Amino acid sequence: MDKSFYTPVEVVNNSIDGQVTKANLPLGKMILLGILAGAFIALGGAASNVAVHNISNVGLARTLAGAIFPVGLMLVVLVGGELFTGNCMMIMACMNKKIKASQMIRNLAVVYLSNFIGALFIDILVFYSGQFNYTDGMLGAYTIKVAIGKAGIAPGTAIASGILCNILVCLAILMAAASKDVTGKILAIFFPIWAFVVSGFEHCVANMFYIPAGMLAATSSQYVTKAEELYGITANQCSNLLSLGSASSLLYVTIGNILGGMVFIGILCYLSQKKEWK
Repeated sequence: MDKSFYTPVEVVNNSIDGQVTKANLPLGKMILLGILAGAFIALGGAASNVAVHNISNVGLARTLAGAIFPVGLMLVVLVGGELFTGNCMMIMACMNKKIKASQMIRNLAVVYLSNFIGALFIDILVFYSGQFNYTDGMLGAYTIKVAIGKAGIAPGTAIASGILCNILVCLAILMAAASKDVTGKILAIFFPIWAFVVSGFEHCVANMFYIPAGMLAATSSQYVTKAEELYGITANQCSNLLSLGSASSLLYVTIGNILGGMVFIGILCYLSQKKEWK
């Protein structure tokens, strides 16, 4: 009787095979798939911002955002894309000696930059679409608030939050890989990603959308004035957001995501499911 899912050992083995394919992608295809993944995650972020920008209750807002944001990873898994955070699990193929460390590093570097390009593309489109004008400019003000909050995360907090985030993201990807049908994959992705958003953990590719989106919003006097009126955010804070230094927290979130995906999921899952020890 056929199972409707793969066993944990099969999931790891299948994932390693997929990682070999990722490592050997032609550069052009790797870049295009990376851009798509960055755009998909950004679309999930943009939609969740619209849904929650007028909700003052933090728990309720995160619960609703968490129900919408997973669409980004669903698109990556079902439509196709190369996502930096998930690709951190390529460490499994390295440990299995099916790819070289240099191949993994190349993939992660190219995909990271490509994800950034995809997210920035959606940032620009959203800004010029007029979406930030929703609720008399409140969405623009909220976007500034979110960006300032993410840009101001302390290094240690950013790393810890990044670890926790990518544990859940990578588990969502592995759970989706365990399912043999689309419905199972959607449900497998939904709940872990919902949990990470509700918990407020930090995802570097998502922040590639949130921080630049806030920077774009901060160029508008309308949104800056609204941010001060609603959240007490000063014009000076908005000016500081526009500096490149405001995105330094992205580095620490990225470090955390790498540790979460490689050490806490990739290495541990590989070792726990490895059948033959040499």
